[in-house]
Amino acid sequence: MSRAPRLHSDGLTRCPWPGEDPLYVAYHDTEWGVPEYDDRALYEKLILDGFQAGLSWITILRKRDNFRKAFDDFQPEKIARYNAKKVHALMNDAGIVRNRAKIDGAILSAKSYLDIMEKGPGFSKLLWDFMGGKPKVNHFKTSASVPASTPLSVQISKELSSRGFKFVGPTIVYAFMQATGMVNDHLVDCHCHATCGKTQRKPRLKAK
Repeated sequence: MSRAPRLHSDGLTRCPWPGEDPLYVAYHDTEWGVPEYDDRALYEKLILDGFQAGLSWITILRKRDNFRKAFDDFQPEKIARYNAKKVHALMNDAGIVRNRAKIDGAILSAKSYLDIMEKGPGFSKLLWDFMGGKPKVNHFKTSASVPASTPLSVQISKELSSRGFKFVGPTIVYAFMQATGMVNDHLVDCHCHATCGKTQRKPRLKAK
């Protein structure tokens, strides 16, 4: 796959990674790189990035609605109380990634999230304080220039791990930072590079 920006049939130039997949293109255009400050939304994305480990993000994206239904719309208060019966049900749910370590990790991470929310400083503030409260805008010309991790993602990874979060290695954390707009890694010629930091995230509909 080409690592240079790609011109699409709609006349817009995009990062190469979504290809022509409509779901992936929509995610690239409307979500990836748009700053996210909502505590719960950040928790959900971190958990999904953990489930992505060893897989491609499009695999998780296609299953995201199933994940939301299976995990009670990613309400940490509920996930933290999951018991063996619920874990068994999740391991038998073909709509999600059935990985025991990742499911157990989501439960432990929910407990860590609740601890941060109850005792301070709050999940969003904890993360964004590493960025000084605003996104870091990079100016990469090809995806080959984009790092898999950075010293800052290593730092955030250590902080989250020390607080009990699971599946938060530096590479997973950097992918999370890119997706939630903590860093703007759209290539400079991508049409989203100049606008994603100014875009307001739309509140999503809750899973039914």
